[in-house]
Amino acid sequence: MVSSEPEEGRGRLSVRLLVVALVAQLVLFGGLIFFAVNGFPCIGCGGGHDDARPAATSAAATVPPARTSRFDGRRALRTVRLQLSYGQRPAGSPQLRRLAEKLRRMLPRGRFEPVPGSNPARPLRNVVGSLPGRGPVVVLGAHYDSEYHPKGFVGANDSAAGTAVVIEAARALSRMKRPRDAPEIRFVLFDGEEEPKPTDNFYRDALRGSKAYVQAHAEEVGAMVLLDYVGNKGLRLPREGSSTASLWARVRAAAKRVGVGAVFPDATETAIFDDHTPFLRAGIPAVDLIDWSYRYRDTVRDTYDKLDGRSIDAVGETVVELLRGWR
Repeated sequence: MVSSEPEEGRGRLSVRLLVVALVAQLVLFGGLIFFAVNGFPCIGCGGGHDDARPAATSAAATVPPARTSRFDGRRALRTVRLQLSYGQRPAGSPQLRRLAEKLRRMLPRGRFEPVPGSNPARPLRNVVGSLPGRGPVVVLGAHYDSEYHPKGFVGANDSAAGTAVVIEAARALSRMKRPRDAPEIRFVLFDGEEEPKPTDNFYRDALRGSKAYVQAHAEEVGAMVLLDYVGNKGLRLPREGSSTASLWARVRAAAKRVGVGAVFPDATETAIFDDHTPFLRAGIPAVDLIDWSYRYRDTVRDTYDKLDGRSIDAVGETVVELLRGWR
């Protein structure tokens, strides 16, 4: 059987099909060029292309909600915003000193401890709070200064988030009944963590507040937990390479008890010089909770919108669980 359509009609149809095919190819080719220049869409990233992350840390939904509610994540986020309202806060700056006055009042028994050897014109000081107890002291710490950058650096995750968790954990623990033989807990906000200028020896030139604290108090301290990059979306906190394994195991156990074990995977990342390092060098068990995969680290894009309240809450609930029954 042959078509009943006249030969002329079939010719016009063939031309139209050829034109359609050519147009379709041009559209497809143009689309490929567009995405090659602007980036292909990130399927399942939960945001724009700038927020694309590996699947394991792609969105806040990857951070499970804690089963406990001892820690107030919303208050912690307000403390982050308070710090960021002071803008860039390098060590010794007038704005950091003004902020320190407020942070001191937010800690139980808050006080300042000077950092010896700092510039007399711009003296550094750690902010310290405490809960009474017996035996060796347990330190929960973070740094409250921000990196200097000519274009401004507010350090939402580095380390306004860590500072906020320390303050809110102190508030939560101060309202709890702790065992009679519980140790003293000290909440230390270190000044001068960031180096004052570019350096080829970070340990020598930075970590000024933590080195001074260890110099003054090493004999009193039995363990130290440091909070650094702990507020970002899709938070994952594997064991930092130099952190004490036995103390890390206690942190992971506490995280599992409050339902956020997934945030603390059974893995080890690179070793990092941080405010826990002076404690380790003094023979004090210490861990550094830091998501080294944080894509905005050390950039001016480390801003409030990169944080996730669920991440902050997961870390807060974990450290409260860890410290509330410490013996």
